[in-house]
Amino acid sequence: MNSPTPLPTPRYLAAEAVVAVLLDGRSLSEMMESLPPGRERAATQDLAYGTLRRAGRLQFFLSRLINRDLDPPDLIGPLLVGLYELDGSQTPSHAAVNEAVETVAQIAPRARGLANAVLRNFIRRQAELTALAEADPIAQSNLPPWWLARLQRDWPQDSQAIVDTLALHPPMTLRVNTRQSTRDDFRLTLSNHAMPSEITGECALTLERPCAVSVLPGFAAGTVSVQDAAAQYAAPLLDITDGMRVLDACAAPGGKTAHVLERHRVALTAIDSDAWRMRRVRENLDRLGLTAELITADAANPAAWWDGQPFDRILLDAPCTGSGMVRRHPDARWLKREADIPQLAKLQARLLANLWPLLRHGGKLLYATCSVFRPENHDQVAAFLATHPDARREPLDLPGADDGQLLPTRVHDGFFYARLCKD
Repeated sequence: MNSPTPLPTPRYLAAEAVVAVLLDGRSLSEMMESLPPGRERAATQDLAYGTLRRAGRLQFFLSRLINRDLDPPDLIGPLLVGLYELDGSQTPSHAAVNEAVETVAQIAPRARGLANAVLRNFIRRQAELTALAEADPIAQSNLPPWWLARLQRDWPQDSQAIVDTLALHPPMTLRVNTRQSTRDDFRLTLSNHAMPSEITGECALTLERPCAVSVLPGFAAGTVSVQDAAAQYAAPLLDITDGMRVLDACAAPGGKTAHVLERHRVALTAIDSDAWRMRRVRENLDRLGLTAELITADAANPAAWWDGQPFDRILLDAPCTGSGMVRRHPDARWLKREADIPQLAKLQARLLANLWPLLRHGGKLLYATCSVFRPENHDQVAAFLATHPDARREPLDLPGADDGQLLPTRVHDGFFYARLCKD
């Protein structure tokens, strides 16, 4: 009788995820969504996210520990996860080596000796390799070369601070549903559950220690959601009053949609081209007890979905590189290419141009990205204004912003906002 195939361990699953990102160009969140919830998923996520946050450093180590191509290439997954555990976790070194070797054996049994030699050599040379890594820009920043060059070009005075901030773990910030509670009352609720928090916005509380959403008091009942403090500026910056007709273009996964509906009683249409992500919008609204018209379509092609009635407000949270929030999505820094920026800029310009006619005269469009790259932000808005004489940019009350740009900080991700009024 054949023995049953062992279930994949978190290290094996994390190695698969690392390979999917670095070799296959697949999204890390896509890989994580395919796993059932529970302790195994949480452990896998910790390993995969940790490895990809330090992938520049870890690949630097690996390049100095082995001088030939890996065969098969998939071995890079378990080797990087093993190096991460040795370099950046509390796992005892002997356990990290043994687990990595066993994971390698599931992929290529003949490579056990190679894995063992590489990882034990790292332990012997760790101090030397660490010193070398500190002098290497890619290993030190865990960002691709073009990314560093772009930051230095766009933000010469702030580039190092941005790099340092992107190396931190992201804060876990909550948005209190003001239809159900106040920020201060919910903060007291958190305190009563031994969850200390810091006030970081009008409805925002940042937890001192991140936790699973399943243990957040009131989460299932819709009292609170998880949303970065910078993203929570979108709803108030729209300058909405009750009764308005509002469009949330590129709405998924629905955090900003929900925030608007928590604050105002409006007729809101949320649109996104991704059917799977639109299901997330529906799930979020259902949990919060909110309603909106949901449309799965290309927002840049209004002829296919618009009913001809103008909107009072439009939120365009445009597709972008996500360069301001790679702390949350560490795969983005390795998935994006410099050539993606002009392609995304074309899409952003198309969305702006095609949504503008849907806005009534006197209405306002809020252009937003989670990027810190100027071609997606300042340059995009300047080009739009140059070709649309009926548009003017309004000043924003946005603390800490540089002409609408919020750079990433300890408290929030990097975001850009521009509010355009139609004359």
